[in-house]
Amino acid sequence: MLKNKIVTFILFLIITFSASLIGGLATVTFKEPWYSLLNKPVFNPPDWVFGPVWTILYLLMTISIWMYWHSKNKEMNTVYIYFIHLVFNATWSIVFFVFHNMVLALLVLIVLIAFIINLIIRYRRVTMMSSYLMIPYLLWCCFALILNTSLIILN
Repeated sequence: MLKNKIVTFILFLIITFSASLIGGLATVTFKEPWYSLLNKPVFNPPDWVFGPVWTILYLLMTISIWMYWHSKNKEMNTVYIYFIHLVFNATWSIVFFVFHNMVLALLVLIVLIAFIINLIIRYRRVTMMSSYLMIPYLLWCCFALILNTSLIILN
């Protein structure tokens, strides 16, 4: 049983951080000089903040889905929604940094937030801790929505 839990944790970690890898590669490769030239709101965090914050959020997401997976009443549809949500998570970075399309990125972010809310509700029915672990992610994405919107207005 313990071996199974370790293996599933590692698998969920790899899957979840794959979205991080894709988004990170898109960001690092296509961010500059475009992003530096944008007018940014005064509350825009320094670039060094994003890496640690996202690392923590991806870890919380992993723990959340892993706990859900090992709960008695899990539904596979929720797991599929989790995987689909990761696609939207990675897609935002591609749309924003590769294509420089802030409006489409905003729409992707709205869809992503809807998926996160859906996951929180679904997790809550089965394991409260999984839903709680997703709240920082939801809050950060809402902050990202404000940032994204501000960048559209300022540029």
